[in-house]
Amino acid sequence: MQLLSVLVHPDPRLRQVAKPVTDFNADLATLVENMAHTMYHENGIGLAAIQVGVPLRVLVIDLSKDHQALQTFINPEIQTQEKAQTIEEGCLSVPGFFEKVNRAQSIQVSAVDIHGKPFTKSTSGLEAACILHEIDHLDGKLFVDYLSTLKQSRIRRKLVKMKAAA
Repeated sequence: MQLLSVLVHPDPRLRQVAKPVTDFNADLATLVENMAHTMYHENGIGLAAIQVGVPLRVLVIDLSKDHQALQTFINPEIQTQEKAQTIEEGCLSVPGFFEKVNRAQSIQVSAVDIHGKPFTKSTSGLEAACILHEIDHLDGKLFVDYLSTLKQSRIRRKLVKMKAAA
């Protein structure tokens, strides 16, 4: 397993729209394995391939405490969204910042697994928010885009300053 570098806002690569996966091969399996390893190393609960510089529609999530519930969604598409919730979100690409974001409470998502087999999942709460957050990444969107312009500017300035100091 290899640790991948997580891109940090305002890296322009985070604004790319990821392309659908068409090849379900060993390279894809390795990418998913490395993404999971990186997510766990960074203490995250979700990671999109675009966050590690790979513009493919792949995301992994694991909300378990013991890292034993990895889920992989390839070419995910939201089928339904219901109700609303406000949930505090953070992001490996926006380190150190947590803000409240409005998202759907319940979703149904369709995707394919690592072998190219289609599936549908209905979920709610934190898991729904996590999937929506990661799909936003695949569409070139960050959770900070849901915040006021003032908050967005403040976060961007602080991250640029942190990068310059590193």
